[in-house]
Amino acid sequence: MTSLKIGDASPQFEAKDNVGNTIRLSDYTGKKLVLFFYPKASTPGCTAEACNLRDHYQAFLAKGYDVLGVSADSAKRQQNWVLKHELPFPLLADEDKVVINAFGVWGPKKFMGKEYDGIHRTTFVIDENGSIENIITKVKTKAHTAQILV
Repeated sequence: MTSLKIGDASPQFEAKDNVGNTIRLSDYTGKKLVLFFYPKASTPGCTAEACNLRDHYQAFLAKGYDVLGVSADSAKRQQNWVLKHELPFPLLADEDKVVINAFGVWGPKKFMGKEYDGIHRTTFVIDENGSIENIITKVKTKAHTAQILV
C-alpha cells in the first residue's frame, strides 16, 4: 500500500497523543523508533498487537527502540485503551489522518465481502537518523515483536 521504501527518509510528522502531548519525529532523533499503524483501538487484532508490543516493551528499550502507535481514533478512545491494557507507549490520535496519509497507509480494504477505506496495519522501523530501516506489511498481531526484533 505505502509507496515508502527501506532507505527512504521517514516523513516528518507532528501530532497529539492520547494525553494531549505533541509528538514529533524529531523527538526520536538518536533513537530507533517502531511506528505501528493499526485500524482501531480496542478491537481484537489491534489489542493483540499492542499487548504483544507491551509485553516485550523492555526488550525494545534495551535494544534502543522507542514504540509509538498511530490510528485515527480520538485521544479519549486511545487513552481508555491505554488504561485498560496498561500500554506503556504513547498513541497518536491522528483523527485528521495527516500522519496516516504521510506514510501512505490509508486506502481501500475488504472485510467479509465489504469494501471500505481504512488503515492498513503496517509497521515502520525508523533508525536513529530518521531513515526507514524496515517496513512490515504482513503484521502477525500475536507475534509482532518477533517480526521487529529479528
